[in-house]
Amino acid sequence: MSDPWDGTAGQATRGRTTRLPGEPRSRADGIRPPGGRAAARAASHSRGGSRSRRRNRPVGRGRRFLKTAAITLSVLVMITAGAGWWFYEHLNGNINSVSLDGKGGTEKADAFGRTPINILVMGSDGRTSKADCKLGGGCSKTGVQTGSNADVEMVVHISADRSNATVMSIPRDTMTKVPACTDSATGQSTPGYYGQINSALEYGPACQVATVHQLTGIPIDHFVKLDFSGVVKMSDAVGGVSVCVSDDVYDTYSHLKLSKGTHTLKGVAALEFVRSRHGFGDGSDLGRTVSQHIFLSAMIRKFKSAGTLTDPAAVYDLADAATKALTVDDGLDSVKKLISLAADVNKVPTRRMTFTTMQTAPDPTNKERVVVGPGARTLFTTMANDQSLTTGSGNKSAAASATAEATATAPAVPASQIAVTVENGTTITGRASAVATALTDQGFNSGTTTANAPSPATTTTLTYGTGQKAQAQTVAKTLGLSASHLKQGTGTGLTLVVGGDWPSGTRYPGGASSSAPADTKAAVGGAHAQTADQAKTCAKVSPYKTVSLNGVAMTPSQAYAAARNKPDSDS
Repeated sequence: MSDPWDGTAGQATRGRTTRLPGEPRSRADGIRPPGGRAAARAASHSRGGSRSRRRNRPVGRGRRFLKTAAITLSVLVMITAGAGWWFYEHLNGNINSVSLDGKGGTEKADAFGRTPINILVMGSDGRTSKADCKLGGGCSKTGVQTGSNADVEMVVHISADRSNATVMSIPRDTMTKVPACTDSATGQSTPGYYGQINSALEYGPACQVATVHQLTGIPIDHFVKLDFSGVVKMSDAVGGVSVCVSDDVYDTYSHLKLSKGTHTLKGVAALEFVRSRHGFGDGSDLGRTVSQHIFLSAMIRKFKSAGTLTDPAAVYDLADAATKALTVDDGLDSVKKLISLAADVNKVPTRRMTFTTMQTAPDPTNKERVVVGPGARTLFTTMANDQSLTTGSGNKSAAASATAEATATAPAVPASQIAVTVENGTTITGRASAVATALTDQGFNSGTTTANAPSPATTTTLTYGTGQKAQAQTVAKTLGLSASHLKQGTGTGLTLVVGGDWPSGTRYPGGASSSAPADTKAAVGGAHAQTADQAKTCAKVSPYKTVSLNGVAMTPSQAYAAARNKPDSDS
């Protein structure tokens, strides 16, 4: 067995059984000569100096190699760290941000201190660069332009518990009140006016946020703005987005041309798809919002796929493209903040991401425009109250959890179909009237009445007749009553007795929220609701003559057949 010595001559061995020439037998037997290791090393040098020097050389080369390797490794570490820092700073330098100045309102925390996130996503039609002029057209006479409209507007709501999300599109043709605004970048201002909602972007992103907040009542924390070239960059970075169309389609305005079936769209083809308003639905902006939801759902599924987020090259391309393509508020003005937002979005399962379009009605003064329609206010309220529009598995939102007992066993009944007799069982004047007014203000039937209870009541109760449990649960959900307050009676109708345990206010003490939950069934009525996991959904090609080819009006499918010489968008 060998054992290294400590000396500069390198390695030697102790306890050898073979004697060196001239070496005493006692050394070979394992007994060291007088003087210990120092004497032994001196004796070795005197006997075989040249041999010792030859032994030194290999060890010297090894040490020089190790030293060189260590230096090289240190340099590599420094280069890698430097590249990482450069990459981080490079991405931060890409980001363009604008302050909201508090114009979007403030989110309220839930009972656990968690806050929802609401983001206004805007797609700008601006031709503010040569690239956007080339992609969007319309610059042949005007050249590069300065102003822009928010032709795409989506309010993205991520619940406080990150279990669900709602995306609501607001059609660009919606008429509304634009508040007084001043663009911090250009100084352009307006005292406020009634006009098309997408025009507010002329006065800066903060004005567009303020307009949407005023219309919906939804607090908006952040915004993200994307232009034509940004859509191209993002679709390329993710490696293309898979979409399906129900029939052959050629939108002669956006130039989208696709055969029936599924296609992977990149670059300009992706932009043509999301811009197409004449190709889908009824040929208006309402049909376009639905096809945009299909596109975004597919992109979200692609983001969540392991192949996208585990490929370093893909992640770099995506991060570089995103930071170059987006304008954001100053609450999202760093890579760290954007990564945090992406992580929050990633927590939400696709089956619990609901895409909707704000319900509209024709503008009485202009058939080419729309106004807020029936059901829209209820949709706004679900988002403002952090209510989920999905019923899939997963954690419930705070608002839903507190009244789960009262609502779990039967489907919701619209408030407009429910009348309640509210009786005052307290000694406080006006209690029944206050609660009844709160119910009618929330959309309950005008047949709701008030009365004094036959006798004083210490506990609040809601009694319902046979087959009316679902109606009682709707009332309970609105007022914050738990299942313990409900009981079935022998008569008909609903009778709410306000007891001594509810001396003030229009919501039962300890209810889940200061705002009454909205009717989620009514919220999605006419809203074209779909969830992001619906991978087989195809964009419905318009059956109407919404396009024109060579001066002849025709359907998008007829235009496809007539334009045989034009290549498809994905060819």
